[in-house]
Amino acid sequence: MWITAEVDGVRGDYTMTFGRYGRNNKAMGFATARADAPGGREADAERFSALVEALTGKRPRVRRRNDGTIEIICYEEHLEGFALYAELAEDIKRWLETK
Repeated sequence: MWITAEVDGVRGDYTMTFGRYGRNNKAMGFATARADAPGGREADAERFSALVEALTGKRPRVRRRNDGTIEIICYEEHLEGFALYAELAEDIKRWLETK
């Protein structure tokens, strides 16, 4: 999923990749905060988290790795929130049905 948005006056192009993981085949999406974004990784992660929360009503999980990478993690409830937007609804519905 690709999202272009302006958050706090900073325009960003965000990519989140969803897949099914684990024993329960749970839907999860991952995005990585960019180091070259204005304010660095922390600011980029905060902007993207705020955007996801604004669009879905749920704050994503943010994981800071030992190598300095910051991952934003979304779950099925985030996908359900994204599905409220007509442009995404059919694709998300179809994807969630394939288990």
